[in-house]
Amino acid sequence: MPSTDKLDLTVIIYAPQDLVLKAFFDSDALGAWWSTSRSVTIPRVLGPYVVEWQPTAFRDDVFGRLGGVLRGTVMQFDATTGFFLADVFWLPPDSDPVGPMALEVECRAIAQPEGSGTPGDGTSVRVTQTGFEDSLRWRHYYELINAGWEQALRSMKTLLER
Repeated sequence: MPSTDKLDLTVIIYAPQDLVLKAFFDSDALGAWWSTSRSVTIPRVLGPYVVEWQPTAFRDDVFGRLGGVLRGTVMQFDATTGFFLADVFWLPPDSDPVGPMALEVECRAIAQPEGSGTPGDGTSVRVTQTGFEDSLRWRHYYELINAGWEQALRSMKTLLER
């Protein structure tokens, strides 16, 4: 069962680390795997990290329509090992922002096991997100994003393994 006070997910993607990291900052890739409608993401210290999703047609009981904007500031970036965002807020279309939070993406090269049938080495991608207040709203937020990140990382894996 996913945690309701943080996010901590890991996926193995059979693609080079630099390609995986690029997918977190490339506008077309973000649209393909994370379903963003717009983004401004600059992979350097103090660069903005802003992604937007179209508002959903359905309404969540706590947040109203989902979608909106996730924004943060790149505090650390390494083209091979990952990045760290601080001052992260989610701005849902119909309700107050959620935050502040921190988001970290760690990438680690892994070798293919012999005879695995999958060509090339891969990347272990770990996404962690923290920031919490003991409230129904925050617990519900993490329930939503755990499911959302699981789906998004599956989409990223499919996209990059083609």
